[in-house]
Amino acid sequence: MENLPDRPHPHAHLRASDIDRDQVVDVLREALMSGRLTQEEHAERLEQTLEAKTLGELEPITRDLVVLGQPAPTAQPAAAASTSLVPIEEPADPDQSFDTMVAIFGGGERKGRWRVKRRTNAFAVFGGHDLDMTDAVFEGREVTIYAFAVFGGIDITVPEGVTVRNEGVGIFGGFGARGSDDPDPNAPVVVVKGLALFGGVGGQSSAKRHGKKHKPKGHHELH
Repeated sequence: MENLPDRPHPHAHLRASDIDRDQVVDVLREALMSGRLTQEEHAERLEQTLEAKTLGELEPITRDLVVLGQPAPTAQPAAAASTSLVPIEEPADPDQSFDTMVAIFGGGERKGRWRVKRRTNAFAVFGGHDLDMTDAVFEGREVTIYAFAVFGGIDITVPEGVTVRNEGVGIFGGFGARGSDDPDPNAPVVVVKGLALFGGVGGQSSAKRHGKKHKPKGHHELH
């Protein structure tokens, strides 16, 4: 008797959100830590996750690991005007606030007046990234950096007042970036997730790196 085809995902045609991808990334990380996936399998499935556009493309990635319940899309409330000294400019299309950086046997750098997307994927394989957000514009009150350092390093510098929340894992490596010692409740929050494998993900505030303090409200340097 021939095998029956898998039942199609009831919402396979729907666009995948960052929350949907984050759920899959968390499952893959746990599978790697528990030994259910090899490093090569984890890297391959992680790439598939980050490239997935629909729920139907995400579902097979963890089919043999954990059955994920896909949350229904929820409307986001309109953001109130920011009173943070760190510039926050909501994007016209939040779904397009996405960036990917890759450094393989080389290095990448972001500094000056650049825009920190709501989600940034940074891969460093035998290479490194320097993400200096001192004078950057944030496209959300909370932004997420997915940092994956394999025999490489990723350094993150945040403006004064910005809080950093570490949710990554270090395996034979270090994972931990520090935010400001004097957090501003109106400033953005940078969530750092991912994996450091024989490498390091770290960071500091701009005061520790550059000696920069808060600028007067309403004044921001342009570079």
